[in-house]
Amino acid sequence: MTSTKPLTILLVGNGGREHALAYSLSKSPYVSHIHCIPGNGGTASLPKTSNHPSISASDFPALAEFAKEYFVNLLIPGPEQPLVDGIVDFFEQEVGSYEGGAKAGGEGIRCFGPGKAAARMEGSKTFSKDFMKRHSIPTAAYENFTDHAAAKAYLDSVSHRVVIKASGLAAGKGVIIPATSEEAHAALKDIMLDREFGSAGDEVVIEEFLEGDELSILTFSDGKTIRSLPPAQDHKRIGDGDTGPNTGGMGTYAPTRIAPKEVIERMEREILQPTVDGMREEGYEFKGVLFTGLMMTKDGPKVLEYNVRFGDPETQSLLRLMESDLAEVMVACADGKLAEVDLKVSAKSAATVVVAAGGYPGSYKKGIEMKLDQTPEDVVLFHAGTVLDGQTLKTAGGRVIASSAVADTLEDAVKRAYEGVKCIHFEGMQYRNDIAGRALKK
Repeated sequence: MTSTKPLTILLVGNGGREHALAYSLSKSPYVSHIHCIPGNGGTASLPKTSNHPSISASDFPALAEFAKEYFVNLLIPGPEQPLVDGIVDFFEQEVGSYEGGAKAGGEGIRCFGPGKAAARMEGSKTFSKDFMKRHSIPTAAYENFTDHAAAKAYLDSVSHRVVIKASGLAAGKGVIIPATSEEAHAALKDIMLDREFGSAGDEVVIEEFLEGDELSILTFSDGKTIRSLPPAQDHKRIGDGDTGPNTGGMGTYAPTRIAPKEVIERMEREILQPTVDGMREEGYEFKGVLFTGLMMTKDGPKVLEYNVRFGDPETQSLLRLMESDLAEVMVACADGKLAEVDLKVSAKSAATVVVAAGGYPGSYKKGIEMKLDQTPEDVVLFHAGTVLDGQTLKTAGGRVIASSAVADTLEDAVKRAYEGVKCIHFEGMQYRNDIAGRALKK
């Protein structure tokens, strides 16, 4: 690692992604302590880890004061909202090499994550699509609209299927794939007039529907060098067979069987490296992890979207396969020295099954008591929407918990993940029964 000083980490967020990050980081010999704000029922029980639920993840001044008080020297924002709101810029300006930095290792604070300008790649789908056009990155044809009447007229003018996206952040639910013209117009009305996703729908992107298999790539970057984890495949819809409304993700597996080595090399050459280079050239260097959603079309891979943080639930699968020290890779990204680090990944397969609350992604109850049994070997339960009420574990969100398994084959990884699901008990729980089903059939 570029520093031998012990790391005191501030990990912002309370989802399954943050539990998976804390789980991996807690194993690093470089890490002395992880402060989770606010954390969840899973991070509460990890070694070297403590929760601080009284502090809001959106209160940047309070987070900065906490960082100074506890001599934090690595900030890791988990969710997209703090990044889009400029948490990295705030910390670099307000904390930087704060007084007490010597106690924190004499280096002030590092930030693993992009600044506000680079976070626009996720914060605005309009911005990211225009970026792709400027840099000739393959993506679906599209148009942007702020006026409902103009968007409606455009829908009437095209004969091909479309995808309608709220341009702003919508918790992974602002993408509608209508099957008919009537559904497309209804979706447009829901987003732009009825404000289903609030201000995220001030602007919409209407793009051509791409056919093929979808996959996700998580790429570490220090602004110049990139190192990618294996491709993963998410399952967005709530129901088996990809039915029902979109969710934040109901399960993943990795690596996929739809992107051989030569295709991954092509994606790095034509998409991932040009994306990182383009951001640097435009003045907003990307440091952190870039999530790229891709469609494997008959014409080759095309970008569906960028996220500027670890995907959820892709992270729960991919970090189980990562053999390199996560803390070391993160510090190398922050220090601009990723070229000095090898990213080692297991040859095994991983699968993750998300267990959600009854009613999700619609309305659902919180505060339901949970019971967890001992899991089989190589199965880890990553908490998302959970909270410890005294000694009692309760639900606190829509996607509640996930079972993640690793095995020599994908078939065994999926089997073990579902064995882990059987160790989870709470009223109304729901999950998909076909995670990695398409891959297993092929």
